[in-house]
Amino acid sequence: MKDQFVLKKLISITLLTVIVLYTGRLYAQSVNKRPEGVIERISPELDAIINISAKVEVIADGFGWVEGPLWIESQKMLLVSDVLNNNVYQWTAEKGKALYLEHSGYTQQTPRTEELGSNGLALDLKGQLLLCQHGDRRVALMNASLAHPKADYTTLAGEYKGKKFDSPNDLVVKKNGDIYFTDPPYGLEKGTKNPSKAAPYQGVYRISKKGTVTLLTDSISRPNGIAFFSDEKRLLIANSDPQKPNIYIYDVNKEGLLSNGRIFIKERSTDGIKIDKAGNVFATGQGGVWIYNEKGLLLGKIKIDGSTSNCAFTNDYKTLFITADDYLLKVDLARKTGL
Repeated sequence: MKDQFVLKKLISITLLTVIVLYTGRLYAQSVNKRPEGVIERISPELDAIINISAKVEVIADGFGWVEGPLWIESQKMLLVSDVLNNNVYQWTAEKGKALYLEHSGYTQQTPRTEELGSNGLALDLKGQLLLCQHGDRRVALMNASLAHPKADYTTLAGEYKGKKFDSPNDLVVKKNGDIYFTDPPYGLEKGTKNPSKAAPYQGVYRISKKGTVTLLTDSISRPNGIAFFSDEKRLLIANSDPQKPNIYIYDVNKEGLLSNGRIFIKERSTDGIKIDKAGNVFATGQGGVWIYNEKGLLLGKIKIDGSTSNCAFTNDYKTLFITADDYLLKVDLARKTGL
C-alpha cells in the first residue's frame, strides 16, 4: 500500500494538474515538466512561413493562466495577461519577465474568483493600451502611458442596450479605429449560471470610433479569438465551444457590419487567432498552434504540450510569441521569404 501511495504521489507531481472551472474550460497546468515544442510540416507552403527546424523556446513561466499577448514595438516588450491573478506582465529580451500592471481586469473591493483579470490586449490608434477586463466586465482604456502604467481606466464599453457584458475576451482594432471584441462567459463566476448574466446570448460587438456599441452577431455560442485579414474585408471569429469547435469567417461591409457567416475551419477547438500579412492563420488551442493558409488549408503545426491560449507577432512578423497554460514561449520563425 505504501508503494502504491508513493507511486501515485510521483504521478501527481509529474503529470498535469487539471482544474475544471465552472465555465467548463479546462486548465492544464504543468507542475514540473516544461512544455516541449515540435514543428510539424504538413504542406510545402509552410517553408515560406517557418523553418521546421526553428526552436520553440520557453522564455517565462510561473503565471496562473497566461493570455492576450501583445508586442509593443516602441518599447521592445511583450505584454501578457495573467487572467487568474489579475495582473499584466511584461517580457523583454534584456530583463525577462517582470510585473507590469496590477488590478488589470478587476478593480473592485469585493473578493471574487474565476477569471477576474484582463485577457485580450491591444493598442488603439494613439498607441494607448486597451484591455478586455473580465472582472469589471468591460473594454477599457488605460489612462497612463505605456512607460508608466497604472490601474486607472476609462470604460469604452460596459454594456449593450442596458445589458451588462459577461466578460470581454479578445479584441482587434480596425485601421479606422473601430474596436471589435468577443464576449463569452468565461470571466463570470459560475459562467452562464451566474445570476448577473444579463444577455441570453454570447455576442460579438463593435465599438465605433465615436463610441457607439453595435451587436454584430449573437449566433456563436462561445466567441473567443478574433482577427481581420489584412484587407479588413474578412473577419475570423473562433468558437471555443467543444460542441461547435469551428472558426467562422464573415464578410465585412463598408459600414463595418458582418454578413455571410460561414465555417472557415471545421471541428478544431480554437482559442486565439492571429493572421500574418500573407493571410496565413495561426490558431491556438489544445496541443499547440495550427497554421493555415488563407483558404483554410492546414500547412503545419507548432505542437506544444497542454493548452495554448493565444499568440502574437512582432511587427516584422519574424518572431511569434505563444501563451500556453502557465508558460510563455517564443519561436523565431526564420522565414525564407520576408513579408
